[in-house]
Amino acid sequence: MAEIERESMEYDVVIVGAGPAGLSAAIRLKQLDSDLSVVVLEKGSEVGAHILSGAVLDPCGLDALIPDWKEKGAPITVPVTRDNFYLLGEGGKIRVPNWPMPPLMSNHGNYIVSMGNVCRWVAEQAEALGVEIFPGMACSELVYDGDRVKGVVAGVFGLEPDGSYGPNTEPGMELHGKYVMIAEGVRGSLAKELIAKYELSKDSEPQKFGIGMKEIWEVDPAKHREGTVTHTMGWPLGKNAGGGSFIYHLDNNQVYVGFVVHLNYANPYLSPYQEFQRFKHHPVVKDLLEGGKRVAYGARAITEGGYQSMPKAVFPGGLLLGCSVGLVNVPRIKGNHNAMLSGKAAAEHAYEAIQAGREGDELTGYDAELREGPIGKDLKKVRNVKPLWSKRGLLTSLTLGGFDMWTNTLGFSLLGTVKHGKTDAAATGKASDYAPIDYPKPDGKISFDRLTNVSFSMTNHEESQPCHLHLKDPSIPIAVNLPEYAEPAQRYCPAGVYEVVEKDGKPEFVINFQNCVHCKTCDIKDPSQNINWTTPQGGDGPNYPNM
Repeated sequence: MAEIERESMEYDVVIVGAGPAGLSAAIRLKQLDSDLSVVVLEKGSEVGAHILSGAVLDPCGLDALIPDWKEKGAPITVPVTRDNFYLLGEGGKIRVPNWPMPPLMSNHGNYIVSMGNVCRWVAEQAEALGVEIFPGMACSELVYDGDRVKGVVAGVFGLEPDGSYGPNTEPGMELHGKYVMIAEGVRGSLAKELIAKYELSKDSEPQKFGIGMKEIWEVDPAKHREGTVTHTMGWPLGKNAGGGSFIYHLDNNQVYVGFVVHLNYANPYLSPYQEFQRFKHHPVVKDLLEGGKRVAYGARAITEGGYQSMPKAVFPGGLLLGCSVGLVNVPRIKGNHNAMLSGKAAAEHAYEAIQAGREGDELTGYDAELREGPIGKDLKKVRNVKPLWSKRGLLTSLTLGGFDMWTNTLGFSLLGTVKHGKTDAAATGKASDYAPIDYPKPDGKISFDRLTNVSFSMTNHEESQPCHLHLKDPSIPIAVNLPEYAEPAQRYCPAGVYEVVEKDGKPEFVINFQNCVHCKTCDIKDPSQNINWTTPQGGDGPNYPNM
C-alpha cells in the first residue's frame, strides 16, 4: 500500500487520553509555562464518555494540582461518612470491624464521586489555561522518527470494512510533539505496542488485571444513606475467583453498585457478568435495590499487578502515565489519585527537559520518581496483597495481607516482595477439568441480561467501519479455544461481543463489535492471546453520562 499522506501539526507536548492522568499532565505543563503548546486527544465522544471508575477519590492528587478545587466548584461534594466491610455467605454476612485494618485502608477524608464528571471539570480547568482538547479523536498509530516516538496519528474516519482506505476515508492527521504522553488507561493499544517494542516490562512481573462492572441505581429514599461506603468479599465467587463488590451511596438517592472479578481465575466456565448479577440477589444488596431502578451500566478492566508489575514508564520521546503503568492500590481500590500524581510528575520532568533543550531525551528521572516518590510509597506498602490473595485464597490472604500492610507502615516486610507468576491468560484452565456453572436467569428487576444492560451504557459503533477486535489467527477460536477451553470469550466478555453459533451444522465464531464497551478483557484473558483490541473510530464506544 502506498504511504498515506497526512497533514501534521507541531506541539510541545502531545497527550493521548483525557482521563485524570492526561488532564493533570496538561494542566501542570501550562502552570509551569503558559506558552507551551499542549494538546490532549480523547477517543470518547466527549471528555468523560469512556471514564468508568468506582469511585471513592483520595483528593491528594487534586490537592497537589489544584489546591483550591473546592472554591472552584469541583463536583466533589459527598464525603465518606461511614465505612462497612462484610464477608458474605450465600444468605448472610459477617461484618469485619474497622479497628484491625491498617490506617491506609480508612476512607476518612475521601469523597464519593463520578470520575467522569470530575474529568469533565478538570478538562474545563485545562482549557481555561489554554490546553487544546480534541474529543472524538482516536489515536490509531504511533509516528516514529528513527527509534524515537515523535507523535501519533489521530482522526482516521471512514475506512472500508476490510480496513483499507477508500474514496471516503479521512486519513487523519499526525500530531508531533517534543514529548508524547500515553495516558490511555488500562491495556491501551498504543501502550501495549510501546511496552513490546521497547521491552519496558522485561524487568517487572507480569501485569495482573480484574474486570470491574458497575451499575448506577436510583433507590428508595428511605434506603439511601449518603456518604456510606460498603465493600464485600466472599459469596458468590467463593473459591472460583478472587474479587468483591463495592456499594457507594452518593447524593440524589443514587447508589453505585459494582463488582470486581480478578482475571486470573481458572474455571473457563465462569462468567464475571453473571457473578455480578447473582451477587445483587444477596439479601444485603437485594433489600437495597428493590423498589429502585438501574439507570446506567458499564465495565472496565482494572490493573492489579501493583508495584512489582510496573513497566518502565519512559521510552525515547515519551512517557507512560496512570493506568498505562498500572498505579492502582488494590486493597484500597483506588488509582485516580496516583494517576493525577503521575500526570503532574510527567509534566514536571518534560518541562525541565524542554527548558534545557533536551527534547526527546529518555526521562529516566520520571520513572525513578514513580517508584521512589509518593506513588511508589503508596504501592509498595500493599504490593503483596494481590499475589497473596491469588496464592493463598481469601481468608489466609486477609490475615497475611493485613499483617504485611501493618509491617509495611513501619517500613519493612517479613515477606519481601511476593511474585505474581503467570499471566491472567495463562491462568485459564482446561474445560475438561471443570464443570459448567448453572447461572440463574435474570429477573429483569434486580438482575439483567447482558444485551439489555449494554443498552444502558449508550454504546454505539458505526457498523460499516472495520471490526476493531482483531484475531491474529481466525481459526483459533473454533480449532483451539472451543475444544480446549469451551471458548471462554462467550463468558468473560461483559457485553456479549463474542458468540459461538451453529452455521451449516458447524460452530462459527461471531464478533458483535457494536456491543463493545472498551473494557479490554478479551485482550487480557483470551487463553491463546489471539485477540488484539484496537481503537475504533473516534467517538465510538460507550457514552457514559456520570460513571
